[in-house]
Amino acid sequence: MIQALIFDVDGTLADTERDGHRPAFNQAFKEAGLDWHWDVTLYGELLAVTGGKERINYYVERYHPDYKQAESFAGIVAKLHQDKTRIYAALLSTGKIPLRTGVKRLLLAARAAGLRLAIATTTTPENVTALLKYTLGADALGWFEVIAAGDIVPAKKPAPDIYLWVLEKLQLKPEACLAFEDSENGLKSSLGAGLKTVVTINDYTADHHFDGAAVVLSDLGEPDARCQILHGVLNGADYVNLAVLANL
Repeated sequence: MIQALIFDVDGTLADTERDGHRPAFNQAFKEAGLDWHWDVTLYGELLAVTGGKERINYYVERYHPDYKQAESFAGIVAKLHQDKTRIYAALLSTGKIPLRTGVKRLLLAARAAGLRLAIATTTTPENVTALLKYTLGADALGWFEVIAAGDIVPAKKPAPDIYLWVLEKLQLKPEACLAFEDSENGLKSSLGAGLKTVVTINDYTADHHFDGAAVVLSDLGEPDARCQILHGVLNGADYVNLAVLANL
């Protein structure tokens, strides 16, 4: 029996990366007087690194190695990330970053059925709050019993730590839960915690390897908008519903 659903956020609940986080990073760089610019292709490369501050560090090490010699570099990174989070929340408030197909429907069905909901993400708690508020409403944060976000564990995905933390808080075994991810690193993290995982790809993760996923899909689908099955089976269903998840 499934007792809980655990969701990644960026790329899984919404396509936030290309038109949300990326321009927010660029605006933060501009405000700081930096000439750094992450185009769509470069950002796809940087997404191999999980965590916003970690992503900035990687970028500087690879493209501006001399810059990191500054004694205050850690503080600079923290300030850039703080500013980026503020800008990203403002973008979300415009309503231009909707939830992915099928997400709201599945969340509502899970709540109605009494399933427990949780989040396991490397993005900041502020980003999670903003996304839920501007896509599902002000009370949506309360839908999720456990929200594991940001630096709540030291080792980020692909390490399994954040999922293990969620399982501990839920006091559930992995076999009682299903995880939802969109990337190879996310899948490695959930599988490392022993969780069966539903993967919904996006433009940045379409070429990732998803060995071990229970099913790999274009999205969760809707009754009137069939999802594409890339790996696995949905037992004849055209979209992901609670019966499909029970079969998985």
